[in-house]
Amino acid sequence: METREILKRVRQIEIKTKGLVNHVFSGEYHSVFKGRGMEFSEVREYQIGDDIRNIDWNVTARLGHPYIKVFEEERELTVMLIIDLSGSLNFGTINKTKQQIAAEISAILAFSALKNNDKVGLILFTDKIEKFVPPRKGRKHVLRIIREVLFFKPEGKTTDIETALKYFNNSIKKRSIAFLISDFMDEGYEKILRVVGKKHDLIGVVLSDRREKEIPKMGLVKFVDAETGQQRWLDTSNKNVYDLIIKMNRESDIKRKNIFLTSRLDSINIDTGGDYVKPLVQFFKMRGKRR
Repeated sequence: METREILKRVRQIEIKTKGLVNHVFSGEYHSVFKGRGMEFSEVREYQIGDDIRNIDWNVTARLGHPYIKVFEEERELTVMLIIDLSGSLNFGTINKTKQQIAAEISAILAFSALKNNDKVGLILFTDKIEKFVPPRKGRKHVLRIIREVLFFKPEGKTTDIETALKYFNNSIKKRSIAFLISDFMDEGYEKILRVVGKKHDLIGVVLSDRREKEIPKMGLVKFVDAETGQQRWLDTSNKNVYDLIIKMNRESDIKRKNIFLTSRLDSINIDTGGDYVKPLVQFFKMRGKRR
């Protein structure tokens, strides 16, 4: 694709998503995330009424009377977008692919952070880390993030969420807000999900397409795995085959939901053929009530 066309596509997303940020998400992001982190400020002598959990025992022992650690609300947060670019993200049967939806959601989150004067960073992954963009501020930086999500050509095809989360956890030392955007067609990431969730505010954004759950009965159809390239002919008009496909997809959804529930992490479900604004707004409102 020519540079002019790339810039045009990025600009279109900017216009659309900035409008949503200004009119739909105005205040939502700020009320939910701003000031959630606390950073160390100073040590001072203990006063009656102070929380004893904040006592600095090392200083107390050295000086012979109690001192406490004083924390202040962080004025600047870091938002990390961890985005799956595996082969299955090229799938989409209605208007847009999962990757295109991921770019628009990334733009909304990035512009929300920008409006709140927060930094935004990016990790693109497949079965390996494809690209890391360190957290920064500014409109040009956000536009770069949108461009990378839309047009980056990954080397890998399969999905390795564990590798992505380990890289993120090792790269970003300071507590941050992290959105893991993927269709979660992977296994074995439960443990690292819990580890990262304890250190960072990790939110899963689950992308799906209705044809993955509601396969039309079209007779003999060749299915191709977008990540492995494996091909298989299936008779979708055969009730047993049809029911098996639907059952496998439902079991996969239930398993993923249980992983997030047991890890005590939030997730947002987005359908490529639906309106992604509504579930995002519902998420922000839910978070706002929880505070």
